[in-house]
Amino acid sequence: MLKRKRHAPGFEAKVALEAMKGEGTVSELASRFGMHPTMIDQWKHALLDGAPGVFERGGRKAPVIDEDQVRDLHAKIGELAVANPFLERKLKPWGGKG
Repeated sequence: MLKRKRHAPGFEAKVALEAMKGEGTVSELASRFGMHPTMIDQWKHALLDGAPGVFERGGRKAPVIDEDQVRDLHAKIGELAVANPFLERKLKPWGGKG
């Protein structure tokens, strides 16, 4: 069974821009780049949908915060905050901190 070929984002952008120029039909582009015309149409629409995001003010979008991961990390910080003083006390007889 054949798997779908993965294309680099730069290649997809190049093909989509060629389709946007309109200098040739989608079928001509498909034969030139060796792909299905439907894929070129999808990339063209993705380019059109994503273009306004390039000109948004404020730079990049804020990263999505995973609340579960934050909760887990806070719990780990709490465990380490308790373990550190305990270990420091236990190391004193062997010439550790303190």
